[in-house]
Amino acid sequence: MSAPNSDYDPKRVTPLEPAEVARTVSDALAAFSAAADLEQLKQARLAHTGDRSPLALANREIGALPPQARKEAGQRVGAARREVAEALAARQEELEAERDERVLVEEAVDVTLPWDRAPRGARHPLTTIQERVADVFVAMGWEVAEGPEVEAEWLNFDALNIGPDHPARTMQDTFWVEAGGSGDSGLVLRTHTSPVQARTMLSRKPPIYVICPGRTFRTDELDATHTPVFSQVEGLAVDEGLTMAHLKGTLDHFASSMFGDGITTRLRPSYFPFTEPSAEMDLQCFVCRGASVGDPDNPCRTCGSEGWIEWGGCGMVNPRVLVACGIDPDRYTGFAFGMGLERTLMFRHGIEDMHDMVEGDVRFAAAFGMEI
Repeated sequence: MSAPNSDYDPKRVTPLEPAEVARTVSDALAAFSAAADLEQLKQARLAHTGDRSPLALANREIGALPPQARKEAGQRVGAARREVAEALAARQEELEAERDERVLVEEAVDVTLPWDRAPRGARHPLTTIQERVADVFVAMGWEVAEGPEVEAEWLNFDALNIGPDHPARTMQDTFWVEAGGSGDSGLVLRTHTSPVQARTMLSRKPPIYVICPGRTFRTDELDATHTPVFSQVEGLAVDEGLTMAHLKGTLDHFASSMFGDGITTRLRPSYFPFTEPSAEMDLQCFVCRGASVGDPDNPCRTCGSEGWIEWGGCGMVNPRVLVACGIDPDRYTGFAFGMGLERTLMFRHGIEDMHDMVEGDVRFAAAFGMEI
C-alpha cells in the first residue's frame, strides 16, 4: 500500500493568495481612514468586515482546500482579519473622540447662569384692555354686566328692535345654533353684547348704568382687520333726564382715558335699529392730529389723511327697546354705545394685523407683559 503524497500541490484559490489577501486588507484600511464620521465608518465596516465582505468570503473558501493547505491559508486569512478589526477599532475610537469633543462645544451649557428662574408669562392684551375699560367705568360708578354667548334670538334681535326681515338675521352675518339638525332652535351665537343690556333692563329697575364687555360672533372671514370672533364693550345708561349731552360727555371721558388727554371726538349722524337718534363716534387722528388733511407732502397712514378715525356707534336708546324691556319711555331715557376692543387695541398700540391677536403666538402677548 502506497504512502500519502506529501508533495501534492493543492488547487490554487485566488481569494486566498497572499497578494489578494494583502490587497483586501489595504482596501479595508483605506476605507476606514477615509471615513469622516461614524456613519461613514459604519458603511465601511459592513463592506469590509460583514458577512459578504471579501475576507469573509475568502474564509469560506478555506474548507475547499486539501488538508495540507488549510493551515497556511487559515493563518493568512486570520491574521488579515485581525489587522482589519484592529484598524476598525482604532478608527472608531478616533471618530467617537472627535464626536464627543464637538458635542461638548456645540451643546455647551453655561452652568453659572441662574437655574431657578422661570420665564415671565404674559397676559393677552385683549384681557388687560378689557379690564382697563372696566376700571374706567367702575370709577364713574357704573357696573359690569355679563351674559351668555349662546343667546336667545328674541334677546339678540327682537328686543333690540331688529325686525324679522333685518339683514343681520341672515346666515351672512349670524351663526345660528341648530337643534336636531334644524335651524329653528331660536338660539344664536350673539352678534353683539347688546343682549346683556336687554337682560339687565328686564331684571332690574332704573337707574341703570352698566357696561357689557365680552366676545361676539359674526360670519366674517379672518383678515387683517376682521375676525369671526371679536370682543366688544357696550355701555347702557337708563335714568330720568338723560340726553345726548350726557352721552357725549361720557364718551369724551372714555376716549381720553384710552388715548390720552386732549383727544378730540365728534359724532356723525347714523342709523341703528336700537337707538334713535344714532351716531358714529370718530376720534381725531392721534398720530397726525388732523395735520395731514389737505397736505399731500405729509400723508398719514393711520387715518388715510382724513384726520378722523371711526371708533364705534352710539345713540339714545330707542323707546321701542325700552318698552320691550318693560321700562316706561315717558319717564326714562337712556343712551348706549359700543366699541370694538380689538380696534381700540389697534389704535392704542399701532397693531396693523388682526392675525397677531388671534393666532396665539406668545411673543405677541409677551410685549405687553403682565399689566393689571
